Amino acid sequence: MSRTVSSNLNFATAAANAAGDNSIGSLPEWKLDDLYPGMDSALFKTDLTRALPLCCSFAERWRGKLADIAGSPEASEKLCAAVREYEEIEELLGRIMSYAGLLHAGDTTDTARTKFYGDAQDKVTAASSEMLFFTLELNRIDDGLLDKVMSAGPLAHYKPWLEDLRKEKPYQLDDKLEQLFHEKSVTSYSAWNRLFDETIASLRFKVDGKDLGIAETLNLLQGNDGDQRKAAALALGDVLKSRQTTFAHITNTLAKDKEISDRWRGFKDVADSRHLANRIEREVVEALVSAVEGAYPRLSHRFYKWKARQHGVEVMDYWDRNAPLPHSDSRIYRWDEARDIILDAYGDFAKPMADIGKRFFDNPWIDAPVRPGKSPGAFAHPTVPSVHPYLLVNFMGKSRDVMTLAHELGHGVHQVLAGPQGALMSSTPLTLAETASVFGEMLTFRKMLDNAKDKADRKALLAAKVSDMLNTVVRQIAFYSFERKIHIARREGELTPDAINAIWMSVQAESLGPAIRFGAGYETWWAYIPHFIHSPFYVYAYAFGDCLVNSLYGVYQNAAPGFVEKYFALLSAGGTKHHSEVLKPFGLDARDPAFWQIGLKMIEGFIVELEGLEG
Repeated sequence: MSRTVSSNLNFATAAANAAGDNSIGSLPEWKLDDLYPGMDSALFKTDLTRALPLCCSFAERWRGKLADIAGSPEASEKLCAAVREYEEIEELLGRIMSYAGLLHAGDTTDTARTKFYGDAQDKVTAASSEMLFFTLELNRIDDGLLDKVMSAGPLAHYKPWLEDLRKEKPYQLDDKLEQLFHEKSVTSYSAWNRLFDETIASLRFKVDGKDLGIAETLNLLQGNDGDQRKAAALALGDVLKSRQTTFAHITNTLAKDKEISDRWRGFKDVADSRHLANRIEREVVEALVSAVEGAYPRLSHRFYKWKARQHGVEVMDYWDRNAPLPHSDSRIYRWDEARDIILDAYGDFAKPMADIGKRFFDNPWIDAPVRPGKSPGAFAHPTVPSVHPYLLVNFMGKSRDVMTLAHELGHGVHQVLAGPQGALMSSTPLTLAETASVFGEMLTFRKMLDNAKDKADRKALLAAKVSDMLNTVVRQIAFYSFERKIHIARREGELTPDAINAIWMSVQAESLGPAIRFGAGYETWWAYIPHFIHSPFYVYAYAFGDCLVNSLYGVYQNAAPGFVEKYFALLSAGGTKHHSEVLKPFGLDARDPAFWQIGLKMIEGFIVELEGLEG
């Protein structure tokens, strides 16, 4: 194990050196001991072994009895006891899969970890299938009777969860079909998800004579060396094209799998199941999409035209889209510098926020080095309320890496604050799940902007921020449009790689505008986007979160009284409140089409400021 840690740190340092830095400091790696001491630990084996008997015992006590209990004089007490027991088992199963999933994310190419993850998934799926009856039976209780029972007594604590659960009622199937769907998930979408992850992690891209993983290759696209950006982009396109048949097969299979599920459950639109999971109305999403698409000319088209001029051309090649400005400071941030910038920014807003964030740095809760086989990108995993979240980043010292760390730490803070709601109610719908992350990122950006040493530094920071905001808003809505087109087209038959490529190119051209030149190789870049595979239609949540935070930040800038307290109440609510309820104290309403223009105008304001800067 010590050799692995040493080699990982050396690999991360080598990546930093390749970016032009001698050292980014000692990067932390997470220790998952707070979940389980190890793959062979007695505690893990015991928990995995007792999961199925616990679930079977629960089923024996409660299956077929909930309707009668609901009509009894002690209904609130008895149903509350059942829900509490269900929650405790969910916590146990969540702990097992959190550990197996995080271990696998640390190296998806390690066959021992892959087997460990697969075996755990098989056993947890078998155990949890015994629990499926519970939520189905709860939803079969007469609405009026359940309203009465959960409005008073101990069950009132779980009223938000029960009300949320009842939104699934129109789409439920009978118990046997639900069990079949659940058990088949291991060999259907979960299996294809795993194949995608392992395939992406195993890909190698030859750039300047070096074999790189996807995280390092994508990182080069943000570097100062134009030749290296081009080489990385072409290598990415070549490798993805060589595997496009596999990625197209995965995409086709998952789209068909979803169509089958949607058809059986009665969902009409391809994205309706995601809207339901997000607890958001379709018309709200449509208003967001319409607002962003209508803003393409004044946001992405305008910015990339400005950026092309900064590079001395009228049209930029696609590999230069995320490049820094010419002659901009390409400084590399050490890990401790990144930590201090973020915690200072959090602390300037609210000391309790910085205090929670500091715990992630003081404890081994972050995995930061780049290493072979590690999941690319970044995420925050909430695990279970009785433990704490873990963060995964691939830190290489760039300003974007600082922003990514600030983003994921925001998720972590949010998850810590929502944890007391318990395993059933701490999870936040995706539309609100991006609030703390994007807000933390904005706080950090403002801190870095305030510390800009001169006009050129400010210009570079603003340009990088606008680029990131466009990637969060415009690009994610374009991703959503791409997914819709793919899933709708798949209903008419299987899509060839060329057909998928054509849809991708049309959406990208529309969203990014005429100042971007798309060359050969870019047509397959859809293939590496994990959200299309893991969470269909997830992507609009990023745009929702960014526009929401821009609006929230505007309220904060106007020194609204009690803002910090209201903000912490929003995060602490977890999944207990609808987006309309948590936004109301701020005077915001996402159902109002004008709401989205507030966030989009902030991005436009940054572009106007950039255009006004000389040089």
